[in-house]
Amino acid sequence: MMSAKLWAPALTACTLATSIALVGCSKDPKAGQDAAAQQKMPPTEVGVIVAQPQSVEQSVELSGRTTAYQISEVRPQTNGVILKRLFAEGSYVREGQALYEIDSRTNNANLDSAKADLLNQQANLNALRVKTNRYRQLIGINAVSKQEYDDLVAQVKQGEASVAAAQAAVKNAQINLGYSTVRSPISGQSGRSNFTAGALVTASQADPLVTVQQLDPIYVDINQSSSELLRLRQQLSKGSIDRSNNTKVRLKLDDGSYYPIEGNLAFSDASVNQDTGTITVRAVFANPNHLLLPGMYATAQIVQGVIPSAYLIPQIAVTRTPTGQASVFVVNAKGILETRLIETSGTQGQNWIVTKGLNPGDKIVVDGVAKVKEGQQVNAKPYQPKAEAPQGTNPAAAQQKNAAQPAENAKPQTEQKATSHA
Repeated sequence: MMSAKLWAPALTACTLATSIALVGCSKDPKAGQDAAAQQKMPPTEVGVIVAQPQSVEQSVELSGRTTAYQISEVRPQTNGVILKRLFAEGSYVREGQALYEIDSRTNNANLDSAKADLLNQQANLNALRVKTNRYRQLIGINAVSKQEYDDLVAQVKQGEASVAAAQAAVKNAQINLGYSTVRSPISGQSGRSNFTAGALVTASQADPLVTVQQLDPIYVDINQSSSELLRLRQQLSKGSIDRSNNTKVRLKLDDGSYYPIEGNLAFSDASVNQDTGTITVRAVFANPNHLLLPGMYATAQIVQGVIPSAYLIPQIAVTRTPTGQASVFVVNAKGILETRLIETSGTQGQNWIVTKGLNPGDKIVVDGVAKVKEGQQVNAKPYQPKAEAPQGTNPAAAQQKNAAQPAENAKPQTEQKATSHA
């Protein structure tokens, strides 16, 4: 009885020790393994480009419309009935080419009348001059009075004035007769004729007979915001961009293609439109094949200047801070990410034009920006732009095909193994 009491505490102690040991052994070892694995994970791989300064053209894309270089609304300058139309509608006409013939009988009659009046005035003047010569001889012997001679000299002067007026009337009648043939004042493309043969027209009427437009060269009127123009002038004053050469303009047509000929900036308006806050900028383009027609919509790319030392950084590499400041990730010499604030000055294609914040040789993270953070150790690799899939290819189908290909390649191997086991 005494021995049972002595063994009871010993058994209790052994049981407790065994439970503690079992509890300690029952702990999951995965937690320690995960922590060790995290410490042993390789740095995240990112694609980088090396920043290199270069001269970059700063351009801006603005919408605009084409306008004829010269426009002439041809109107009659004399009254009459149109007898003939002397050109084909829509054809190219040259300066001075006859377009319409107006009934000239009235103008011919007016010219004949003016010529007859001129002859009459010239005859009167000749008679007065002969009489004046005679009075000059008679006044020497006091055969006529001095007053009569002076009156005759005045009549001669009046006769000369009448002859001059009659000559002017003849010229005016000749001009009106010339207006009977309506000619093109400029060379260009003719439009639709608004009047046909038999129509009565009057001098300086409101409706033009036809409109002629010069299409080579041709204007493109562009609207630029006043804020952009102000920023450009500030950059010019600071010397941030070089504008020593003539401003070039490239034209992107409505169908997405580019016009093959570059244009030049002709002028910029001197005032701002109060309704739109824009300034009209006019560019001139050569148009030898008349590909551009008045009224066409186009997008103009204006090269405003050249930034002598800037960086072209892909847009996917640039992020924004909460305050809106542009920034990029830079891999330092130790392979650790640093955030670098930058300043941009527009875009060129798929790249930002960076003017401040970068140094030559900086490694800019382009691929993998979303999966890294500042201070992280990374493995920098040269950035390789992803090749675009060929047109007409379904990416999902291509992926399934690539996934199925290894399985097909593995099938014969499986069959070979099964044969060998047999």
